[in-house]
Amino acid sequence: MPDIKHFIYDYLIEKGFSETTAIYLNMLGLLLALLIIAFIVDYVTKRLLWKFSAGVAKRTKTNFDDILISNKLPRAVAHIIPLIILIEFVPQVFSDFEYTESIIENTLKVIAIILALQIIRRLLHSVRDYLKTLPQYRDKPVDSYIQVFMIFAWLLGLFSIIAIITGISFLKFATTLGAASAVIILIFKDTILGFVASIQVSINDMVRIGYWITFEKYGADGDVIEINLATVKVQNWDMTITTIPTYALISDSFKNWRGMMASGGRRIKRSVIVKTSTIKFLDKKDVEKFKKIELVSNYLETKSKEIDKYNADHNANKSVLINGRNLTNFGVFRKYLQTYIENHSAINKDMTFMVRQLEPTPQGIPMEIYAFSKDQRWVNYEYIIGDIFDHVLASVKYFDLEIYELSLVSPKG
Repeated sequence: MPDIKHFIYDYLIEKGFSETTAIYLNMLGLLLALLIIAFIVDYVTKRLLWKFSAGVAKRTKTNFDDILISNKLPRAVAHIIPLIILIEFVPQVFSDFEYTESIIENTLKVIAIILALQIIRRLLHSVRDYLKTLPQYRDKPVDSYIQVFMIFAWLLGLFSIIAIITGISFLKFATTLGAASAVIILIFKDTILGFVASIQVSINDMVRIGYWITFEKYGADGDVIEINLATVKVQNWDMTITTIPTYALISDSFKNWRGMMASGGRRIKRSVIVKTSTIKFLDKKDVEKFKKIELVSNYLETKSKEIDKYNADHNANKSVLINGRNLTNFGVFRKYLQTYIENHSAINKDMTFMVRQLEPTPQGIPMEIYAFSKDQRWVNYEYIIGDIFDHVLASVKYFDLEIYELSLVSPKG
């Protein structure tokens, strides 16, 4: 059987070429032939694999194979066969050039490692994209785990490449790196912290994609749109993006609005300050006037009879209004607001709602409305609050009360 690797060389020698010229032309001819064969095999393999994967994707019900194709995994896999051909036949092409053969073989090995990493990367991205189509994984930090796998894969690949270039065995090279582990840990400190944090966030179900969080330290107030190994991205309500270190979620305090979103209501907790000087006992004339207010009419009717009976039973001297039991305009106003909230269509009646008097302040006495709106959407929520307190502020005067307002005009001396 003729020696193929020297076929061109033998032919050129017969034609009278010098030995040196024949060697170089023999190498160039074989190299050109090998590259042409590798290119044709790559093209054919790519076309066949693409048609095969597309056909399989059409016949299957799952969309995982469609995602594999969209991430161009078949195209990367198609490069394996021509690369094997190159690695196999390079020694034949450069049999007379040992140094060049060694360099090209090492280069092809490096390319093989990079190709393997690309295949792993596209496969992991396909797994990530597929998991995000499943409801149970849609709000999980899948990106963090994919990044961890890719970091380990790239490190392994980088170490393998360095071992190939330096000629040191991989095991010996890895042993040498073990001695420098402290430096490696220091370099990848944030990555390690982020990885640990991602696991804790996932296990403890602290944050999911789509959750509304408030993180005052980083100025974040909005929806979580991405959870990665090192960072968590929050889209604020002004449409800006805030990036938070993942490990900050377990080392610092932040507010998660998940409970509110799941509860079916959004809390309203706001007060107005009533001037203390306008609070008074009600006489019969005042009671009759307030009975015209429909929301407290029945209450005043029932309460007045109860108080009159009590005062009569205890012989209270009503020539002085403070004696016995009495109604106050502040108390009637509180009852009015309570009834108003009970009848408000936007308030969730299945959750706590009340109107309460808070501790007196130097400015007056706060009257607070504590309730939950049915609509949790921010714009609608603010509209509901505005509607309620527009009514509160406008109704105060009907109870002979006044709201405290800070005067910036200095008194005349």
